[in-house]
Amino acid sequence: MKIPSAAETVGLGHGLATRIIAPFAAAYFLSLFFRSINALIAPDLVAELSLGPSDLGFLTAMYFLSFAIFQLPLGALLDRFGARRVQASLVGIAALGAAMIAAGDSLPTVAFGRALVGLGFAGGLMSAYKQMADWFPAQRLPLLNGLFLGFGSLGAVVATAPAQAMIGVVGWRGLMLVGGAAAAAAALALWLVVPERPQAAAPAPIRKQVADLFGVVYRDRLFWRLAPITVLGFASGSAVQTLWAGPWLRDVAGFGREAVALQLMVMALALSIGSALGGVIAEALRRRGIGTLTVAGAAALLFMAAELGIAVGWIGGSAVLWAVFGATFNVITLTYAALSQHFGPAFAGRANTGMNVLSGGGAFVLQYAIGGIIGLWPRTADGGYHPEGYATAFAILLALQAAAFAWFLLYRPRPR
Repeated sequence: MKIPSAAETVGLGHGLATRIIAPFAAAYFLSLFFRSINALIAPDLVAELSLGPSDLGFLTAMYFLSFAIFQLPLGALLDRFGARRVQASLVGIAALGAAMIAAGDSLPTVAFGRALVGLGFAGGLMSAYKQMADWFPAQRLPLLNGLFLGFGSLGAVVATAPAQAMIGVVGWRGLMLVGGAAAAAAALALWLVVPERPQAAAPAPIRKQVADLFGVVYRDRLFWRLAPITVLGFASGSAVQTLWAGPWLRDVAGFGREAVALQLMVMALALSIGSALGGVIAEALRRRGIGTLTVAGAAALLFMAAELGIAVGWIGGSAVLWAVFGATFNVITLTYAALSQHFGPAFAGRANTGMNVLSGGGAFVLQYAIGGIIGLWPRTADGGYHPEGYATAFAILLALQAAAFAWFLLYRPRPR
Protein backbone atom coordinates (compact mmCIF):
# COMPACT_ATOMS: atom_id res chain seq x y z
CA MET A 1 0.00 0.00 0.00
CA LYS A 2 1.32 3.42 -0.91
CA ILE A 3 1.20 5.78 2.06
CA PRO A 4 0.12 9.26 0.89
CA SER A 5 2.11 12.33 1.72
CA ALA A 6 0.89 14.90 4.24
CA ALA A 7 -0.24 17.16 1.43
CA GLU A 8 -2.37 14.38 -0.06
CA THR A 9 -4.04 13.19 3.12
CA VAL A 10 -6.96 15.56 2.73
CA GLY A 11 -8.35 12.88 0.38
CA LEU A 12 -7.78 9.84 2.62
CA GLY A 13 -10.39 7.12 2.23
CA HIS A 14 -12.69 6.46 5.18
CA GLY A 15 -11.21 3.03 5.82
CA LEU A 16 -7.64 4.24 6.08
CA ALA A 17 -8.64 7.31 8.09
CA THR A 18 -10.49 5.06 10.53
CA ARG A 19 -7.44 2.82 10.96
CA ILE A 20 -5.28 5.89 11.51
CA ILE A 21 -7.44 7.43 14.24
CA ALA A 22 -9.92 4.92 15.77
CA PRO A 23 -7.52 2.92 18.02
CA PHE A 24 -6.10 6.19 19.36
CA ALA A 25 -9.65 7.40 20.03
CA ALA A 26 -10.43 4.20 21.95
CA ALA A 27 -7.33 4.65 24.11
CA TYR A 28 -8.16 8.30 24.78
CA PHE A 29 -11.74 7.30 25.66
CA LEU A 30 -10.32 4.96 28.31
CA SER A 31 -7.93 7.61 29.59
CA LEU A 32 -10.87 9.94 30.29
CA PHE A 33 -12.75 7.10 31.97
CA PHE A 34 -9.90 6.35 34.37
CA ARG A 35 -9.07 10.02 34.87
CA SER A 36 -12.68 10.78 35.92
CA ILE A 37 -13.75 7.69 37.82
CA ASN A 38 -12.55 8.81 41.26
CA ALA A 39 -15.18 11.56 41.33
CA LEU A 40 -17.74 8.73 41.44
CA ILE A 41 -15.98 6.17 43.64
CA ALA A 42 -14.55 8.69 46.12
CA PRO A 43 -16.92 7.51 48.91
CA ASP A 44 -15.75 3.90 48.40
CA LEU A 45 -12.10 4.92 48.47
CA VAL A 46 -12.57 7.04 51.59
CA ALA A 47 -14.45 4.27 53.41
CA GLU A 48 -12.21 1.33 52.46
CA LEU A 49 -8.84 3.08 52.70
CA SER A 50 -9.66 5.51 55.56
CA LEU A 51 -8.72 8.63 53.57
CA GLY A 52 -8.92 12.29 54.55
CA PRO A 53 -9.45 15.02 51.93
CA SER A 54 -5.72 15.55 51.44
CA ASP A 55 -5.17 11.78 51.03
CA LEU A 56 -8.00 11.58 48.51
CA GLY A 57 -6.56 14.50 46.56
CA PHE A 58 -3.09 12.94 46.59
CA LEU A 59 -4.34 9.51 45.49
CA THR A 60 -6.34 10.89 42.58
CA ALA A 61 -3.62 13.35 41.58
CA MET A 62 -1.04 10.55 41.20
CA TYR A 63 -2.53 10.05 37.73
CA PHE A 64 -1.45 13.57 36.79
CA LEU A 65 1.97 13.32 38.46
CA SER A 66 3.16 10.34 36.42
CA PHE A 67 1.35 11.77 33.40
CA ALA A 68 3.31 15.02 33.69
CA ILE A 69 6.70 13.46 34.45
CA PHE A 70 6.57 11.31 31.33
CA GLN A 71 5.74 14.19 29.00
CA LEU A 72 9.41 15.23 28.64
CA PRO A 73 10.58 11.95 27.06
CA LEU A 74 7.19 11.40 25.42
CA GLY A 75 7.56 14.14 22.81
CA ALA A 76 10.97 12.90 21.77
CA LEU A 77 9.79 9.28 21.68
CA LEU A 78 6.79 10.21 19.53
CA ASP A 79 8.96 12.10 17.07
CA ARG A 80 11.52 9.30 16.89
CA PHE A 81 9.49 6.06 17.06
CA GLY A 82 6.06 7.21 15.91
CA ALA A 83 2.73 7.44 17.68
CA ARG A 84 1.61 3.84 17.04
CA ARG A 85 4.44 2.02 18.80
CA VAL A 86 4.74 4.45 21.69
CA GLN A 87 1.03 4.55 22.46
CA ALA A 88 0.56 0.78 22.22
CA SER A 89 3.36 0.19 24.73
CA LEU A 90 2.03 2.78 27.16
CA VAL A 91 -1.59 1.59 27.11
CA GLY A 92 -0.38 -1.88 28.09
CA ILE A 93 1.10 -0.31 31.25
CA ALA A 94 -2.27 1.29 32.00
CA ALA A 95 -3.89 -2.16 31.95
CA LEU A 96 -1.42 -3.35 34.60
CA GLY A 97 -2.12 -0.28 36.73
CA ALA A 98 -5.87 -0.91 36.62
CA ALA A 99 -5.33 -4.45 37.88
CA MET A 100 -3.20 -3.13 40.75
CA ILE A 101 -5.93 -0.65 41.76
CA ALA A 102 -8.50 -3.45 41.75
CA ALA A 103 -6.34 -5.57 44.04
CA GLY A 104 -5.01 -2.79 46.29
CA ASP A 105 -5.98 -2.58 49.97
CA SER A 106 -3.83 0.37 51.09
CA LEU A 107 -3.21 3.96 50.04
CA PRO A 108 0.36 3.32 48.75
CA THR A 109 -0.71 0.33 46.64
CA VAL A 110 -3.73 2.00 45.08
CA ALA A 111 -1.77 5.24 44.58
CA PHE A 112 0.99 3.35 42.76
CA GLY A 113 -1.60 1.63 40.55
CA ARG A 114 -3.15 5.02 39.82
CA ALA A 115 0.31 6.34 38.91
CA LEU A 116 0.79 3.43 36.47
CA VAL A 117 -2.56 4.24 34.87
CA GLY A 118 -1.49 7.88 34.51
CA LEU A 119 1.79 6.79 32.93
CA GLY A 120 -0.02 4.41 30.61
CA PHE A 121 -2.33 7.12 29.35
CA ALA A 122 0.33 9.85 29.32
CA GLY A 123 0.36 9.71 25.53
CA GLY A 124 -3.42 9.48 25.11
CA LEU A 125 -3.89 12.92 23.64
CA MET A 126 -0.39 13.83 22.50
CA SER A 127 0.12 10.63 20.52
CA ALA A 128 -3.16 11.28 18.69
CA TYR A 129 -2.20 14.90 18.02
CA LYS A 130 1.12 13.68 16.65
CA GLN A 131 -0.65 11.04 14.55
CA MET A 132 -3.01 13.60 13.05
CA ALA A 133 -0.22 16.13 12.48
CA ASP A 134 1.69 13.41 10.57
CA TRP A 135 -1.23 12.41 8.35
CA PHE A 136 -3.51 15.42 7.88
CA PRO A 137 -3.05 19.01 6.62
CA ALA A 138 -2.33 21.63 9.27
CA GLN A 139 -5.46 23.67 8.49
CA ARG A 140 -7.65 20.67 9.42
CA LEU A 141 -6.08 20.11 12.85
CA PRO A 142 -8.39 22.35 14.94
CA LEU A 143 -11.46 20.49 13.61
CA LEU A 144 -9.88 17.04 13.98
CA ASN A 145 -8.52 17.82 17.43
CA GLY A 146 -11.91 19.08 18.59
CA LEU A 147 -13.79 16.05 17.26
CA PHE A 148 -11.21 13.75 18.81
CA LEU A 149 -11.57 15.49 22.18
CA GLY A 150 -15.33 15.22 21.90
CA PHE A 151 -15.31 11.47 21.31
CA GLY A 152 -12.68 10.77 23.94
CA SER A 153 -14.60 12.81 26.49
CA LEU A 154 -17.41 10.25 26.26
CA GLY A 155 -15.14 8.18 28.48
CA ALA A 156 -15.89 10.67 31.24
CA VAL A 157 -19.60 10.13 30.57
CA VAL A 158 -19.24 6.38 31.07
CA ALA A 159 -17.45 7.10 34.37
CA THR A 160 -20.69 8.52 35.83
CA ALA A 161 -24.18 6.98 35.88
CA PRO A 162 -23.28 4.01 33.61
CA ALA A 163 -20.32 3.19 35.87
CA GLN A 164 -22.54 3.55 38.94
CA ALA A 165 -24.91 0.97 37.46
CA MET A 166 -21.99 -1.40 36.80
CA ILE A 167 -20.65 -0.90 40.33
CA GLY A 168 -24.00 -2.17 41.60
CA VAL A 169 -23.27 -5.45 39.80
CA VAL A 170 -19.50 -6.03 40.03
CA GLY A 171 -18.36 -3.48 42.62
CA TRP A 172 -15.83 -0.71 42.07
CA ARG A 173 -12.93 -3.19 42.03
CA GLY A 174 -14.64 -5.25 39.34
CA LEU A 175 -15.13 -2.07 37.36
CA MET A 176 -11.37 -1.47 37.47
CA LEU A 177 -10.75 -4.97 36.12
CA VAL A 178 -13.17 -4.41 33.24
CA GLY A 179 -11.43 -1.14 32.41
CA GLY A 180 -8.04 -2.85 32.53
CA ALA A 181 -9.20 -5.54 30.10
CA ALA A 182 -10.45 -2.82 27.73
CA ALA A 183 -7.06 -1.10 27.94
CA ALA A 184 -5.30 -4.34 27.02
CA ALA A 185 -7.58 -4.71 23.99
CA ALA A 186 -6.86 -1.12 22.93
CA ALA A 187 -3.11 -1.75 23.16
CA LEU A 188 -3.45 -4.76 20.83
CA ALA A 189 -5.50 -2.72 18.36
CA LEU A 190 -2.82 -0.02 18.28
CA TRP A 191 -0.16 -2.61 17.46
CA LEU A 192 -2.15 -4.54 14.88
CA VAL A 193 -4.51 -2.07 13.17
CA VAL A 194 -2.80 1.31 12.86
CA PRO A 195 -0.63 1.75 9.73
CA GLU A 196 2.95 2.89 10.17
CA ARG A 197 3.84 6.34 8.90
CA PRO A 198 7.17 6.31 7.01
CA GLN A 199 9.52 9.09 8.11
CA ALA A 200 10.49 11.57 5.41
CA ALA A 201 13.90 11.82 7.07
CA ALA A 202 15.58 10.12 10.00
CA PRO A 203 14.64 11.90 13.24
CA ALA A 204 17.29 13.45 15.41
CA PRO A 205 18.68 11.47 18.36
CA ILE A 206 16.52 11.57 21.49
CA ARG A 207 19.10 13.61 23.40
CA LYS A 208 18.98 16.31 20.74
CA GLN A 209 15.18 16.23 20.65
CA VAL A 210 15.02 16.79 24.41
CA ALA A 211 17.57 19.58 24.06
CA ASP A 212 15.44 21.13 21.32
CA LEU A 213 12.45 21.12 23.66
CA PHE A 214 14.30 23.48 25.98
CA GLY A 215 16.26 25.28 23.29
CA VAL A 216 13.39 25.88 20.85
CA VAL A 217 9.96 25.18 22.34
CA TYR A 218 10.55 26.63 25.80
CA ARG A 219 12.22 29.69 24.32
CA ASP A 220 9.36 30.47 21.98
CA ARG A 221 7.39 33.59 22.85
CA LEU A 222 4.05 32.37 21.49
CA PHE A 223 4.39 29.26 23.65
CA TRP A 224 4.68 31.41 26.77
CA ARG A 225 1.78 33.60 25.75
CA LEU A 226 -0.42 30.49 25.63
CA ALA A 227 1.05 28.53 28.53
CA PRO A 228 -0.65 30.23 31.52
CA ILE A 229 -4.20 30.15 30.13
CA THR A 230 -3.75 26.60 28.80
CA VAL A 231 -2.18 25.19 31.94
CA LEU A 232 -4.57 26.78 34.40
CA GLY A 233 -7.62 26.02 32.25
CA PHE A 234 -6.73 22.36 31.81
CA ALA A 235 -5.37 21.89 35.33
CA SER A 236 -8.32 23.54 37.08
CA GLY A 237 -10.92 21.81 34.92
CA SER A 238 -9.30 18.40 35.18
CA ALA A 239 -8.58 18.63 38.91
CA VAL A 240 -12.21 19.45 39.65
CA GLN A 241 -14.03 17.38 37.01
CA THR A 242 -12.07 14.21 37.81
CA LEU A 243 -12.51 14.42 41.59
CA TRP A 244 -13.84 17.44 43.47
CA ALA A 245 -17.06 18.00 41.50
CA GLY A 246 -18.54 14.86 43.04
CA PRO A 247 -17.83 15.78 46.69
CA TRP A 248 -19.03 19.37 46.03
CA LEU A 249 -22.36 18.07 44.76
CA ARG A 250 -22.66 15.91 47.86
CA ASP A 251 -21.43 18.35 50.51
CA VAL A 252 -22.53 21.75 49.16
CA ALA A 253 -25.55 20.96 46.97
CA GLY A 254 -26.72 18.11 49.23
CA PHE A 255 -27.22 15.49 46.48
CA GLY A 256 -27.41 11.76 47.15
CA ARG A 257 -25.14 9.29 45.39
CA GLU A 258 -27.47 8.58 42.47
CA ALA A 259 -28.12 12.29 41.94
CA VAL A 260 -24.38 13.00 42.06
CA ALA A 261 -23.80 10.35 39.37
CA LEU A 262 -26.51 11.87 37.19
CA GLN A 263 -25.13 15.40 37.52
CA LEU A 264 -21.62 14.16 36.78
CA MET A 265 -22.99 12.50 33.64
CA VAL A 266 -24.56 15.78 32.48
CA MET A 267 -21.24 17.50 33.10
CA ALA A 268 -19.34 14.82 31.19
CA LEU A 269 -21.79 15.00 28.27
CA ALA A 270 -21.25 18.75 28.20
CA LEU A 271 -17.50 18.10 28.17
CA SER A 272 -17.86 15.82 25.15
CA ILE A 273 -20.25 18.07 23.22
CA GLY A 274 -18.31 21.22 24.05
CA SER A 275 -15.01 19.69 22.98
CA ALA A 276 -16.37 18.60 19.61
CA LEU A 277 -18.32 21.82 19.09
CA GLY A 278 -15.21 23.87 19.86
CA GLY A 279 -13.40 22.23 16.96
CA VAL A 280 -16.37 22.74 14.62
CA ILE A 281 -16.67 26.40 15.59
CA ALA A 282 -12.93 26.92 15.20
CA GLU A 283 -13.07 25.43 11.69
CA ALA A 284 -16.07 27.57 10.69
CA LEU A 285 -14.47 30.75 12.00
CA ARG A 286 -11.15 29.90 10.35
CA ARG A 287 -12.88 30.09 6.99
CA ARG A 288 -14.00 33.61 7.93
CA GLY A 289 -10.52 34.70 8.93
CA ILE A 290 -10.99 34.35 12.71
CA GLY A 291 -8.20 32.48 14.48
CA THR A 292 -8.36 29.45 16.75
CA LEU A 293 -7.09 31.43 19.72
CA THR A 294 -10.22 33.60 19.67
CA VAL A 295 -12.32 30.48 20.32
CA ALA A 296 -9.98 29.37 23.11
CA GLY A 297 -10.18 32.80 24.75
CA ALA A 298 -13.98 32.89 24.61
CA ALA A 299 -14.10 29.42 26.19
CA ALA A 300 -11.83 30.63 29.00
CA LEU A 301 -14.23 33.50 29.77
CA LEU A 302 -17.25 31.18 29.98
CA PHE A 303 -15.27 28.73 32.10
CA MET A 304 -14.38 31.45 34.62
CA ALA A 305 -18.00 32.65 34.73
CA ALA A 306 -19.14 29.14 35.68
CA GLU A 307 -16.43 28.89 38.34
CA LEU A 308 -17.57 32.17 39.85
CA GLY A 309 -21.08 30.80 40.33
CA ILE A 310 -19.70 27.60 41.88
CA ALA A 311 -17.37 29.55 44.19
CA VAL A 312 -20.23 31.62 45.60
CA GLY A 313 -22.31 28.48 46.10
CA TRP A 314 -25.19 29.12 43.68
CA ILE A 315 -26.89 25.80 44.34
CA GLY A 316 -30.07 26.63 42.45
CA GLY A 317 -28.11 27.02 39.21
CA SER A 318 -25.58 24.27 39.87
CA ALA A 319 -26.79 22.06 37.01
CA VAL A 320 -26.20 24.84 34.50
CA LEU A 321 -22.92 25.91 36.12
CA TRP A 322 -21.42 22.44 36.02
CA ALA A 323 -22.60 21.90 32.44
CA VAL A 324 -20.90 25.13 31.33
CA PHE A 325 -17.82 24.19 33.37
CA GLY A 326 -17.58 20.85 31.57
CA ALA A 327 -18.39 22.26 28.12
CA THR A 328 -15.68 24.92 28.12
CA PHE A 329 -12.46 23.91 29.85
CA ASN A 330 -11.38 21.41 27.18
CA VAL A 331 -12.05 23.97 24.43
CA ILE A 332 -9.29 26.13 25.93
CA THR A 333 -6.85 23.42 24.81
CA LEU A 334 -7.44 24.38 21.18
CA THR A 335 -4.22 26.25 21.89
CA TYR A 336 -2.51 22.91 21.20
CA ALA A 337 -3.71 23.07 17.59
CA ALA A 338 -2.32 26.59 17.36
CA LEU A 339 1.04 25.30 18.61
CA SER A 340 1.03 22.49 16.04
CA GLN A 341 0.40 25.03 13.28
CA HIS A 342 3.05 27.36 14.68
CA PHE A 343 5.85 24.78 15.04
CA GLY A 344 4.98 22.43 12.15
CA PRO A 345 5.15 18.60 12.09
CA ALA A 346 8.86 18.40 12.94
CA PHE A 347 8.28 19.94 16.38
CA ALA A 348 4.57 19.25 16.90
CA GLY A 349 5.17 16.37 19.30
CA ARG A 350 7.67 18.26 21.42
CA ALA A 351 5.64 21.47 21.44
CA ASN A 352 2.44 19.77 22.57
CA THR A 353 4.10 17.50 25.12
CA GLY A 354 6.13 20.47 26.35
CA MET A 355 2.82 22.13 27.17
CA ASN A 356 1.51 18.90 28.66
CA VAL A 357 4.39 18.75 31.14
CA LEU A 358 3.11 21.99 32.58
CA SER A 359 -0.58 21.12 32.29
CA GLY A 360 -0.28 17.68 33.88
CA GLY A 361 1.99 18.99 36.62
CA GLY A 362 -0.45 21.80 37.26
CA ALA A 363 -3.36 19.35 37.54
CA PHE A 364 -1.41 17.30 40.11
CA VAL A 365 -0.61 20.37 42.20
CA LEU A 366 -4.12 21.83 42.06
CA GLN A 367 -5.94 18.55 42.74
CA TYR A 368 -3.75 17.85 45.76
CA ALA A 369 -3.88 21.49 46.92
CA ILE A 370 -7.68 21.63 46.75
CA GLY A 371 -7.80 18.68 49.14
CA GLY A 372 -5.36 20.44 51.45
CA ILE A 373 -7.43 23.64 51.42
CA ILE A 374 -10.68 21.77 52.07
CA GLY A 375 -8.97 19.91 54.91
CA LEU A 376 -8.33 23.20 56.74
CA TRP A 377 -11.98 23.24 57.79
CA PRO A 378 -13.51 20.68 60.19
CA ARG A 379 -15.85 18.00 58.91
CA THR A 380 -19.56 18.75 58.99
CA ALA A 381 -21.98 16.94 61.27
CA ASP A 382 -22.86 14.38 58.57
CA GLY A 383 -19.19 13.61 57.88
CA GLY A 384 -18.85 15.70 54.72
CA TYR A 385 -16.37 18.47 53.94
CA HIS A 386 -17.16 22.06 54.89
CA PRO A 387 -18.68 24.30 52.16
CA GLU A 388 -16.33 27.16 53.05
CA GLY A 389 -13.37 24.99 52.12
CA TYR A 390 -14.78 24.45 48.64
CA ALA A 391 -15.60 28.16 48.26
CA THR A 392 -12.06 29.19 49.19
CA ALA A 393 -10.46 26.64 46.87
CA PHE A 394 -12.60 27.71 43.90
CA ALA A 395 -11.96 31.39 44.58
CA ILE A 396 -8.20 30.77 44.44
CA LEU A 397 -8.54 28.86 41.16
CA LEU A 398 -10.58 31.69 39.69
CA ALA A 399 -8.05 34.34 40.71
CA LEU A 400 -5.20 32.40 39.10
CA GLN A 401 -7.14 31.96 35.87
CA ALA A 402 -8.11 35.64 35.72
CA ALA A 403 -4.43 36.57 35.91
CA ALA A 404 -3.60 34.07 33.16
CA PHE A 405 -6.38 35.44 30.96
CA ALA A 406 -5.08 38.98 31.38
CA TRP A 407 -1.62 37.78 30.31
CA PHE A 408 -3.14 36.06 27.26
CA LEU A 409 -4.85 39.30 26.22
CA LEU A 410 -2.04 41.74 26.92
CA TYR A 411 1.13 39.88 25.91
CA ARG A 412 1.86 40.15 22.20
CA PRO A 413 5.10 38.36 21.32
CA ARG A 414 7.24 39.47 18.43
CA PRO A 415 7.50 37.02 15.50
CA ARG A 416 10.28 34.44 15.76
